[in-house]
Amino acid sequence: MRLKTGLAAAIAVLLAFTVIASRAADTIPAQLTDAAYWKMISDFSEPGGSFQLEIITSNETSYQYVMPQLMNTVKPGGVYLGVAPEQNFTYIAALQPKIAFIFDIRRDMMLEHLMYKAIFEMSADRADFVANLFSRQRPAALTANSSVDAIFQAFAGAKGDSKLADEHWKEIMSRLTTTHLFPINQADRERIQSIYRTFLQEGVVNFNSSFRSPGYAGLMMLSDGNGKNWSFLATRENYDRVRAMHQKNLIVPVVGDFAGPKALRAVGQYLKDHGAVVSVFYISNVEDYIQNVWTSYTGNIASLPMDSSSTFIRWSPGSSTTLSSMSAFTRGR
Repeated sequence: MRLKTGLAAAIAVLLAFTVIASRAADTIPAQLTDAAYWKMISDFSEPGGSFQLEIITSNETSYQYVMPQLMNTVKPGGVYLGVAPEQNFTYIAALQPKIAFIFDIRRDMMLEHLMYKAIFEMSADRADFVANLFSRQRPAALTANSSVDAIFQAFAGAKGDSKLADEHWKEIMSRLTTTHLFPINQADRERIQSIYRTFLQEGVVNFNSSFRSPGYAGLMMLSDGNGKNWSFLATRENYDRVRAMHQKNLIVPVVGDFAGPKALRAVGQYLKDHGAVVSVFYISNVEDYIQNVWTSYTGNIASLPMDSSSTFIRWSPGSSTTLSSMSAFTRGR
């Protein structure tokens, strides 16, 4: 009888600790206030750096190839880290993390993501999003349920509208500075405006201002190699997931060097403080550019909270996109 009582007590203690642990691991907020969101950007960011190529839209045409494997590896509700522009939204739409942080050494990329945030918020559906991003009139035949192919076919011949761009620009800045009260300085306003007008000038088919970009329509109509398109504009549901995260301030852009002294470690500490671990880190081919500071980079990665399922997404120019274990990487560094 005493043994049974002791066993029951032990089980009760174990269950109590399990409940406490699960609560401790579930403290990422469901929504960030505007003040908390801006504080993260300001406090976690490093001074902006330079990159030798102009990247405004992705040039990674194999970015969806890992999706079937990734969906079998990573559970929803985790933490997503990424780099660069819009391909992050596709991974986020599929993985459905609680929170996402997007790093880039270029301050312009953080500003581009703020621009995207405003456009997502002001666009009720995918057709609105494309119209607002590229300053085109929305074709009347498009609905919230139109296919991604139909959307981009309809916009392919649409002409940019400078007057519409000016109206959209005012709304973008109003959302950022009046609705959200983000203290964006004049230099950053001008850079956001310049980036926004680049989309007006380029249109959906070609994007010559961004290194080797296949164009926005091309990127959004790719597949995983098995015929499934996972892009964030592929379905109404995908778009709505990303938009909802933006509306809750849960996609946080950070200016940071992967081998720098602050950004990755600051985000890692935030995650540790909230009992969270990194689920996925999309690093593109950043490692190709930081060989001379490799030790600093590996130290930053090792400082992130992770478990055996934490996964890198790597892209290799001229090759493909692959998955690998973050924990195995840190063990072998």
